[in-house]
Amino acid sequence: MKTWIASALLSALVLSLPQPLRAAATASPPRPVKIIFDTDIGNDVDDVLALSMLHALQTRGQCELLGVTITIPDEQAAPFVDAVNTFYGRPDLPIGCVRPSASARPTKFLKLAETRDGERLRYPHDLARGSDAPLAAALLRKLLSREADSSVVLVQVGYFSNLAALLETGPDAASPLAGPELVKQKVRWLSVMAGSFKPIGQNQRFREFNVVQDLPASKKVARDWPTPIVWSGFEIGIAVPYPAVSIERDFSYVAHHPAAEAYWLYEPPPHNRPTWDLTSVLYAVFPDRGYFDLSPPGRVTVEEDGFTSFAPAENGRDRYLVMSAQQEPRVLEALVQLASQPPASPAK
Repeated sequence: MKTWIASALLSALVLSLPQPLRAAATASPPRPVKIIFDTDIGNDVDDVLALSMLHALQTRGQCELLGVTITIPDEQAAPFVDAVNTFYGRPDLPIGCVRPSASARPTKFLKLAETRDGERLRYPHDLARGSDAPLAAALLRKLLSREADSSVVLVQVGYFSNLAALLETGPDAASPLAGPELVKQKVRWLSVMAGSFKPIGQNQRFREFNVVQDLPASKKVARDWPTPIVWSGFEIGIAVPYPAVSIERDFSYVAHHPAAEAYWLYEPPPHNRPTWDLTSVLYAVFPDRGYFDLSPPGRVTVEEDGFTSFAPAENGRDRYLVMSAQQEPRVLEALVQLASQPPASPAK
């Protein structure tokens, strides 16, 4: 056990480092890791599996999910998230949204929030529509203000809209700090699924979906975000596709499971869906387990066409995940075990 003096000296040394080096020096976050999950749930099913992972990790005492914010402008997105949270025994988790839009693209599985078996909702929940939820940026400020300094890991797996809006906020009842100062004070780092840092097939300038959907917001966050960012590029998720056999077998402990049904509605098995968003969750909670390696430090820039370029730089803010062929099976096993773990009290 360290003496008080040794601990104080270590803390002083860490605090004297520049912020990106400080993050590296404290790579093992305190347990449970405080997580806010920002998602475009509805566009793809990997968001649902990632949310299932977070609930499993909280059940294991590895993380504490503080809230979920949603970037997709669909009235059913928030009720669906509420239904998933309720299924896992956490019906009161805060949810924030962008305001729904009539021009929102149709989705394949959010309608599960309204599915009924007879007169009862198949997946009970309280939130009737997204417009009844608080705005995402306001909820982010409220959640961050309650937590200790440098204690929150933000996991963004959708558009950059909510985090860009957070950076533009001013002081309010939640905090006297403007958005950038609040983030810098409270956020340990940002784990983001976005971009690509290897050619995708023959495409040398792959423009990743999460980046291009709200390009001004993506450029703003990449330019102005004040804490370290670890990027999980498109190439990581496609290297470890989720096995359809798990969907068919591992979720059958209940008659109806929201993640399994969402997977079927998105695209019926057999198909192995890439695990893009799940990888950002895994790194956010276990940065020190050797699931992934990291690039050298540098700076990610979102260019005018949405391509994410990376320039190495000493003491740079950004790194991106690197995964070897030897790491892939271990990563996939962890993702499957966590995504399919039953709730502490399974839904009936």
